[in-house]
Amino acid sequence: MSRILRPLRPIARATDRHNISYGARHMSGDALRIGYVPEHFSTPLYFAHKYYDLNAKLIPFPSGTGHMIQSLQNSEIDVGIGLTEGWVAGLGKSSKENAPYKLVGTYVESPLCWAISTGSERDDTERIEQLKHKKVGVSRIGSGSYVMSFVLAEQQGWLKSDSSPPFEPVVLNDFAGLRKGVNEGQADFFMWEHFTSKRYFDNGEIKRIGEIYTPWSSWKIVARDPLDKRMQPMSDAINEGIAHFERKEDESIDYISKELDYSAEDAEAWLKTVKFPQDVRGVDPIVIEKAIDTLKKAGVIDPEGGSVDDMVAIRRSSRGKSGGGQSNGGKSDTKDTVRGTVTGF
Repeated sequence: MSRILRPLRPIARATDRHNISYGARHMSGDALRIGYVPEHFSTPLYFAHKYYDLNAKLIPFPSGTGHMIQSLQNSEIDVGIGLTEGWVAGLGKSSKENAPYKLVGTYVESPLCWAISTGSERDDTERIEQLKHKKVGVSRIGSGSYVMSFVLAEQQGWLKSDSSPPFEPVVLNDFAGLRKGVNEGQADFFMWEHFTSKRYFDNGEIKRIGEIYTPWSSWKIVARDPLDKRMQPMSDAINEGIAHFERKEDESIDYISKELDYSAEDAEAWLKTVKFPQDVRGVDPIVIEKAIDTLKKAGVIDPEGGSVDDMVAIRRSSRGKSGGGQSNGGKSDTKDTVRGTVTGF
């Protein structure tokens, strides 16, 4: 039996519209509702909440970015921290007037390695070349696992305009459902982050048949209202959490290995590959333009759907993008352009 993933504590359920509060400093009605994926990448967010007065209700979404998009549409969360390709795909399918969120920040600078996995006893899916027209397991339609299957198909040349769809998507809700699905024949393969998958390669539950990297930085922050006054202190606290994460490597490994579904060895290996920004505020428009172009080629969004100006509320100014904490305690004195307004966030 696999370990139970324990998300950041204390938490509120994603389906609970009332969202329980956590402790005296979070009793205020002004606390942000932040959706996140309860994986190793969430560790700086945990530190921001534990040590640096992040005034927020942290709401886990193990099913990923697609589920957060739905909750943003339903006004169930204020902020989401999720995968770049998922956010861009969601905005590319929304009209400019009805977009439920805008891109406001960069949470992770490094690309994401998506492992391509199948059932441990499957001998009909040994190589990527065998995946065309197979059933791909996804957490949700529009999620990162769904979007990246089309990016894979585009890279393999399987998206000819006169051909049938490259895969049949099968919704399996979360990582546990995906693993079960490929072993029971509901799906032939699925794609999920490498280190999250690695424990299950090691124990023989699933097997790896390949990988694909995102050609862009992997995690972005979105907000329903980029002008919300709570954005500034949120960003300051997350910056502090990132600096703490990088200073306290032993504590980071201990938290990841004890509270999340990773071995200490895998946590240590992951730390060598991941790069968080020095300041989470703002998004590089070139990164989003590349994601838009790729997702249009992959057929995920319409050729006329979405532009950088429509998607990005806060553009990065000329500042250092990565590498630990800041000398002024995580607070930035640079400015960003937000919907034509200069603001401190």
